[in-house]
Amino acid sequence: MSPTTVRARLRGAVLIDQMQPQFAATVAANSDGYFPVDGESAFWAEVEPGIVVTSLLDLALKACEVTPGALIAERSYGTLEVHGPDQGQVRRAGEVVLGALDDDAGLAPNVLTHEVIRKVRSHQAMLINRSRSGMLVLGDDTLYTLEVAPAVFALAAANEAEKASPIRLVGLENNGAVGRVRLAGTDAEIDAAVAAVSRTLDGLREAPSGGRT
Repeated sequence: MSPTTVRARLRGAVLIDQMQPQFAATVAANSDGYFPVDGESAFWAEVEPGIVVTSLLDLALKACEVTPGALIAERSYGTLEVHGPDQGQVRRAGEVVLGALDDDAGLAPNVLTHEVIRKVRSHQAMLINRSRSGMLVLGDDTLYTLEVAPAVFALAAANEAEKASPIRLVGLENNGAVGRVRLAGTDAEIDAAVAAVSRTLDGLREAPSGGRT
């Protein structure tokens, strides 16, 4: 147990080795912290109770050369993010955060739903665009939707989908009770992205400590 122990339970943790351009831009556009840029590494953790993210982020920033990107305390859960160009420092920050928790077992990703919708009608595309957090979905696009818990795992799914396929990242929600991802593209682009999402979540289920990468 760490000399500094925070009484909290890990829900999930994700290390992003290299943020993709749309992913980084979407995170930055919806961030209250210091913006990440593509190519940087990032570490995210989701914990319960939520308010302890303040103490955990303090430990990471004092131990490592990383930049804080998120400090979110929801009703039940808290989420923090640090990022930087030095993947070693980001990994170390993750180790500091996880090492401080008195319960770092974590949870495996639980996919609540994932669906592929072919040839989205234009009116529905416009409705989706009203609440988008990223790119636009267009009429006749193929649309993929994912809902997963804990919410932090939506991040890994979105980034790996963009690595695997030239999709458009339309929506990314990564804190609260569930995480959500919306992707748009051609049939072939979405099929490749869905395969990457499935591989990623399967790998997180097999990883030690409930899916941390």
